[in-house]
Amino acid sequence: MLIVIPTLGQRVDYLRQTLESIRNQQVEADITVVTPVSATAARALAHEYAAEVIDDPGSLPAAINLGVAQAGMQYRYVNWLGDDDLLTDQSLEYTVGALRVNPRSVVAYGYCRYIDPQGKELWVSQAGKWADRILAWGPDLIPQPGMLIRKEAWDLVGGVDESLSHAFDLDLLLKLKNQGEFTPVNQVVSCFRWHPESLTVSDRSKSLNESEEIKRRYLSPRQDKLKWLWEQPVRVATRFAAQRLNKRAYRLSAAKTSG
Repeated sequence: MLIVIPTLGQRVDYLRQTLESIRNQQVEADITVVTPVSATAARALAHEYAAEVIDDPGSLPAAINLGVAQAGMQYRYVNWLGDDDLLTDQSLEYTVGALRVNPRSVVAYGYCRYIDPQGKELWVSQAGKWADRILAWGPDLIPQPGMLIRKEAWDLVGGVDESLSHAFDLDLLLKLKNQGEFTPVNQVVSCFRWHPESLTVSDRSKSLNESEEIKRRYLSPRQDKLKWLWEQPVRVATRFAAQRLNKRAYRLSAAKTSG
């Protein structure tokens, strides 16, 4: 199994926690860290955790593809983690187990705990069996840090689309839907850190626009005519959920400051 971590090397403390969460798994995983040559602290930390280090090619999706491609053909399962994401205890045991039980499954995914910069829980996304069924038109409820992909299917769809900047994980999932089944794991398997520097958090409008454009690629002609029925409600619901998370994060930050 391979986990790729693309990082600019600017959040070394978070990166250490990410690496630690992978090394603490009961299922062994190889790690590839893709980072700029100038990120000496991140590169040193990666070597400390026996991770392969590759020079950053210049964009996030390109870094993910390069990390998987240069690792070789020997892996059965792959995924990537942001340098501030975490795997929970037994995460890989749950997702690998799900893929082994169902040979037709190309993706296993579980619940994701949203945390603030200090690691306090904000919310838990419980992505159940309906998450992949509404993926083509509804909100993307499959948390990327909490999924695991069968490498054979990854190769068939060509990895992530390097022309995208925000929603390449959604595009990947929609491509994988044509390759096999998705299997939900009813356990919290990952943590996503909600803070202003997160790509998804800081650029919400661009992320939503790109998500809508991607979904339109996979609609049938009939569905395309009806897309107005759900696009605006999904956009409103997504913004509302983000606002609730922000308010929760601000309350926790204010409580910590006053305490």
